Amino acid sequence: MAGRLEGKVAVVTGGCSGIGLATVRRFAEEGASVVVADLSDQAGETIAREVGGMYVHTDVASKEEVDRLFARTVERYGRLDIAFNNAGISPPDDDSILHTDLEAWRRVQEVNLTSVYLCCKAALPYMLERRSGSIINTASFVAVMGAATSQISYSASKGGVLAMTRELGVQFARDGIRVNALCPGPVNTPLLKELFAKDAERAERRLVHVPMGRFGEPEEMANAVLFLASDESSFMTASTFLVDGGICGAYVTPL
Repeated sequence: MAGRLEGKVAVVTGGCSGIGLATVRRFAEEGASVVVADLSDQAGETIAREVGGMYVHTDVASKEEVDRLFARTVERYGRLDIAFNNAGISPPDDDSILHTDLEAWRRVQEVNLTSVYLCCKAALPYMLERRSGSIINTASFVAVMGAATSQISYSASKGGVLAMTRELGVQFARDGIRVNALCPGPVNTPLLKELFAKDAERAERRLVHVPMGRFGEPEEMANAVLFLASDESSFMTASTFLVDGGICGAYVTPL
């Protein structure tokens, strides 16, 4: 069924790679006007042309740039229907709490958690005007269970995203705005490929816990985001939407 987002306007942060890029393309296929937000200007402009949308250079940790992103979206298209707050980082210096310094902790919190706060804060007034909208925040399976490979700030940031999503989903439900959290398992994105390249053993420890025996693909996550963005999920808000290959349902994974 095509056209599930026909006439709707969507903002996707981190839209130049991985889950964000797959979602930009999926939204456009379903009829949405898509605004791509990222720091990769050349790629962003190319992707925006590809989908017939708009690219806005955005540092998601900057309130001024996030406010400008949503203001430009509404100036260009006259409305805002969907905000997929997806941008995030997972740097190698975010490790065990014993080895992660304060600077690394703060950097991850700013990009992964504060950015979602800023994007929700900027998007909500536009949605409240229309009493309609869908916000999808990218959390993670590590927001609901301990990670096999420690990334203390990443895990904490995604737990914060999940808690904030629940609160916003409850708060704005009667205003016609839905807020849900996408919780992916390990996904075959540039971040994961970088992990494989730098520490194959660490990456393999992730794979062994996936009951399906493989990593997810960005397109599979994009299909889940599409569902949350569309009217097909009209009775869902404040939800933890796990797309994790069964990790969170497993006690022991058979080999």
